[in-house]
Amino acid sequence: MLEEEYNPRRQLPPQLRPAPPEEPAFSFEVRPATTRDIPDMLEIYNHYVANSTVTFDEDALTLREMRQKFRHVVDELHFPWLVAVSPTGMILGYTFVTPWKQKAAYRFTVEDSIYLSPAATGKGIGKALLGRMLDDAAEAGVKEVISVIADRGADASIQMHKSFGFTEVGRMGKVGFKFGRWLGTVLLQKSLKKPKKPKP
Repeated sequence: MLEEEYNPRRQLPPQLRPAPPEEPAFSFEVRPATTRDIPDMLEIYNHYVANSTVTFDEDALTLREMRQKFRHVVDELHFPWLVAVSPTGMILGYTFVTPWKQKAAYRFTVEDSIYLSPAATGKGIGKALLGRMLDDAAEAGVKEVISVIADRGADASIQMHKSFGFTEVGRMGKVGFKFGRWLGTVLLQKSLKKPKKPKP
């Protein structure tokens, strides 16, 4: 028989035990997206295609399609496309804007999109992305931002946009059909002002 079997180890009372090490504080940074981020962003997006009505897409986006969209938004239109990144380099979410309509008169109006990794929700990442995106969009000359949000299961997104000054401007019922049910959309809008440059 081993000694510890008949002579159990003594333990310090709880008040004398050393405190467990604190978990590191959650942190992330928001930066412009690069082509290296595309596969991770695609994985996040296709999760929502397959599992939610956040997007009305029913077929997974391909890597080629995502690259084409990224090049169009960033290289051709010079609109913001941002990612939230953990200290280890993991993509936690992303946001970008696209033209609201293709006709030339709409060129100062965009639609915003925000997608978060399922494990990264509820940590303030969406607000950080939206706030930075609005600033960068204003710098890019955007005047109006439209947000089109599903009318089911997206209350948090609606409230987040309203907290940034978006106002509801309309609703459309039964314009999408996904997972065997009809879905409507809520339209919100915010006017932007180009930030004033600080005085030298």
